[in-house]
Amino acid sequence: MLRIENVSKSYGDKIALKNVSFNIPEASTFGLLGPNGAGKSTLIRIINKILVEDHGEIFINGEKLSAKHISQIGYMPEERGLYKKMKVGEHVVYLARLKGLSKADAVARTKVWFERMEMTDWWNKKVESLSKGMQQKVQFISTVIHNPKLIILDEPFSGFDPVNAEQVKNELLRLRDEGATIMLSTHRMESVEELCDNIGMIHKSEKVIEGKISEVKRAYSKNLFEIVYKGEKLETDDSLLKHEERENGEWLMQSATTDANAWLQNTLAKTQVVSYREVLPTVQEIFVEIAKG
Repeated sequence: MLRIENVSKSYGDKIALKNVSFNIPEASTFGLLGPNGAGKSTLIRIINKILVEDHGEIFINGEKLSAKHISQIGYMPEERGLYKKMKVGEHVVYLARLKGLSKADAVARTKVWFERMEMTDWWNKKVESLSKGMQQKVQFISTVIHNPKLIILDEPFSGFDPVNAEQVKNELLRLRDEGATIMLSTHRMESVEELCDNIGMIHKSEKVIEGKISEVKRAYSKNLFEIVYKGEKLETDDSLLKHEERENGEWLMQSATTDANAWLQNTLAKTQVVSYREVLPTVQEIFVEIAKG
């Protein structure tokens, strides 16, 4: 759906992006990761035609990105902005009409979204009376109300309590299942784990990771395995990274080994094994490892 090819951007002597390429499949959620200052926001602004790249090309559904594609994009920037003196319902209708909807369609869709997001009682309240989280909901609705094919969200969960964050996550999953392609830039790695099919990471202006989450985790595997067994504590050597008691008479062992099968067979010969698995790194652990060099 979205193809980014060798995009570069500099501000004077500062390189913001250097030959960055990503391929984001249709109807998927893509996590755009990277430390502060890595170049994520610059890339997002280039996709939205707010900035112009120095080199490289971007394609949407095989067509080179141009001004006509902006109507197919829903963008929620990290820097929020609402007209605080407007009534909430009027504000969303106004923003929907800016995106090409007729007044009747804008009102109808706003009512549907307000009901879906449990905001019907807020229609005639002024924006300035809303909490930060409720204002965030208004911006989210304004971002997706025109049914964009590509949804780009920059730190969408800041300001949300756990209940509202879960509500927005569920809506994003529904939109993806209905065919939308979503690019999500966030530092909340638990949200990436829950929502994203694929991830890409920019570090020091260059791409350092791209792929399905499962494939990226496999690439950063540390050959770490875990066995849970039941019974008396086993006598072991010092090679274990963990050996701790759990509930119900169970014990957990973790080991970094290149011969996991032999370790499992040896344990099976001594005790009752309850479970056995490879412990793959989390996205958070991979992020930290790369960011720290």
